[in-house]
Amino acid sequence: MPEDDDGLELPIELGPCSNGEYDPVPLDAVAREAMRRTRLDADDHARRLRLPRRAFLRSVGGAALMLLTLDACHHEASRAKGSRPGGRYRVPPDATTEPSVARDALGGDELVVDAQTHFLEFDASHDAGIGFAAGFPQAACGEHDPRDCFSVQHYLDELFVRSDTSMAVLSAVPIAGESSPLTIDAMERARRALDHACGDGRLLLHGGVFPQLGRAGAALDGMAELTAHHPIAAWKVYTHTPGPGWWLDDHEAGAPRVGGAFLQRARELDVTTVCVHKGLGGGSGYSSPVDIGPAARSHPDIRFVVYHSGFDTVDQPEGPYRETGAPYGVDRLVRSLRDNGIAPGANVYAELGSTWWNLMRDPTQAAHVLGKLLVHVGPDNVLWGTDSIWYGSPQDQIQAFRAFEITTELQERYGYPALTPDVKRRILGANALKLHGVTAPATACKPNAAEIEQARIEQPYPHRTYGPTTVAAVRDLWRTHGVV
Repeated sequence: MPEDDDGLELPIELGPCSNGEYDPVPLDAVAREAMRRTRLDADDHARRLRLPRRAFLRSVGGAALMLLTLDACHHEASRAKGSRPGGRYRVPPDATTEPSVARDALGGDELVVDAQTHFLEFDASHDAGIGFAAGFPQAACGEHDPRDCFSVQHYLDELFVRSDTSMAVLSAVPIAGESSPLTIDAMERARRALDHACGDGRLLLHGGVFPQLGRAGAALDGMAELTAHHPIAAWKVYTHTPGPGWWLDDHEAGAPRVGGAFLQRARELDVTTVCVHKGLGGGSGYSSPVDIGPAARSHPDIRFVVYHSGFDTVDQPEGPYRETGAPYGVDRLVRSLRDNGIAPGANVYAELGSTWWNLMRDPTQAAHVLGKLLVHVGPDNVLWGTDSIWYGSPQDQIQAFRAFEITTELQERYGYPALTPDVKRRILGANALKLHGVTAPATACKPNAAEIEQARIEQPYPHRTYGPTTVAAVRDLWRTHGVV
């Protein structure tokens, strides 16, 4: 199929795609059918509106059509199994032909703060990072060199021009040292570029820390260096990679016991928000959130942000929380918190990057994951994140979340709270503002909703995800960086 055939391009991306930390999940029959029906129905709706097919698919009406279609396909599949869906996308049917109705359903004026974003900066000194882009389908972004699709310019365009995102956190990637294509200097250039355009500090920076690597104490000395020269809002650590696995609570005798020293140095430097990758671990046991509860109990003055919320793309569905048996996925985080007396609204936060993107195609599993987090972590401690730029513009994720509901049946059966507009407002931005102790930007410095939609329609290259789409591509990436 030609590269510019918009049959490949849909308003809500369902994959397969990965952020490079897990194998892309194949599309199931429901997702494939939703995509097929959306493409078929797009022709009719585009004719009614006298729009080119591509323009309709890129519009808010196209997003409304796909969410309605996905909702209908999921409902049909649930009914065929003798069950009822636990989550749904509530979109008025006339949203597909009435742009104002679509904007009311999928738009919003709340502040959107993306707590997990990345870009990559490649040059001649980053030969080790070439594998991070080689073989991915980024040629669709219009650049001659696919690596340039991960650039800061594409990052700023996708997040701040083509989506409703107003603030973001730049998070470190699991590549240590100067070979990393996302160094603190690259982060600073992005922060300054956005400051120059908007003038009010919309980009917060993580300090990447790898306490398990190198001589004892070297990484801790580096933390002081980071805070001395950069406005570090939080620390980002990976307990499962690179190098030997470790735990925040140092509970394993055979693993590097660096967790306690790292947390102590964070306290000494007065940067006491720690963001830790948990879940999506490529099979590594060290990506389990089993250490979150003990660490949070022992360090009540430190705020722990669990990136990905412990979610794993495993064969077993998430479902409701299980009190007995070996936990998996988000249940591992819930079990760790419950076993250690960490109450909802305490010092543990759950972040949704890559998690929501994977759950969008299955509204029932999405309802269970969000419901469990709202119950056990608390509605003030769930953070919006998209893991972009891996999935392209996060606008489709934002639109889907705005339209999403947990059904009354699941609320009554499992005690899940409703996803009210106020709860969504907190998740999308207010919780992150409070966590980081910052205020909303004083100036708009954003296109309005109509301008955002027009920018998406007029984009010269197709909308695509940016991350690896095959298991082979993920394995090449891991080999390049010594993960396998």
